[in-house]
Amino acid sequence: MNRFTLGEAAPSRVVIREVGPRDGFQAEDVIIPTDMKLKVIGDLARAGITHIQAVSFVHPKRVPQMADAEQLMESLEKQPGVVYSGLALNPAGVKRAAASRVDAVEISISASDSHSRKNTGMGRDEAMAQAGDMISLARDAGLDVIAGVQCAFGCVYQGSIPEKQVLDMVEAFLVHSPQALCIADTTGMAGPLEVGGLMSRIASMAGDLPVFLHLHDTRGLGLVNMTAAIMSGIHHFDASLGGMGGCPFVPGAAGNIPTEEALYLMERLGIATGTAVDQVAACTRALEIFLRRILPGRIHRLK
Repeated sequence: MNRFTLGEAAPSRVVIREVGPRDGFQAEDVIIPTDMKLKVIGDLARAGITHIQAVSFVHPKRVPQMADAEQLMESLEKQPGVVYSGLALNPAGVKRAAASRVDAVEISISASDSHSRKNTGMGRDEAMAQAGDMISLARDAGLDVIAGVQCAFGCVYQGSIPEKQVLDMVEAFLVHSPQALCIADTTGMAGPLEVGGLMSRIASMAGDLPVFLHLHDTRGLGLVNMTAAIMSGIHHFDASLGGMGGCPFVPGAAGNIPTEEALYLMERLGIATGTAVDQVAACTRALEIFLRRILPGRIHRLK
């Protein structure tokens, strides 16, 4: 009997980076105590997650949930073999990251001029011009750099984003030799055809450089887009426990693809992750109890 496969581009293993402690927590109205954040991050590492976006170094008045970034990193008991990263949107954020105990900093610029202005107060071109200085600051501090492009598949404020614009941003980032790239469907507007086309081109440009795909499930295509990306040669993905997340500056944005669902999909496709889905699900259930609400994911409800 012939067996369906994803093709030659399909990997034997993928990396799932957990972004719930940053992207997920920042979207919550209820402030999550530092001690609880530390427990969740520790439990995720023990579940086998090897990349965790733990914090963002942004102004606490704009994102109050991240006001404890330095305190959290100072108190965190790091696990061997786990990369703990933080997001920075400007040089001040990179300097804060450099003074903390993060291993890597993500420097992320929006492909949408309108979104960039709402998110950072700068237009896209100004933000890109500043990105080189930010990467230099991070490198001088001994931090790995993840260079990111937000709104790569569209923007609620200005509609579609030309593919060439995204590719030009990737090319500009590659000049600075980051340790990884991250391409984000911030608004959840992508479909599998767009994902397959753009990500195959970026994978070719990046060569052996890891390329993370950051998907939001706003229109219910998160896992479909993940599968399309795998078929296009992408082996690194962001996910958030329980499907937490969103963007404070994108109206109606849903959370990231749920980590449990991403892990389960990989299991059914025969692709290894090294992560115990039941342990991640336990983290999500504990968060639901604290938040007193049901998170969007489904797998964590199956015991």
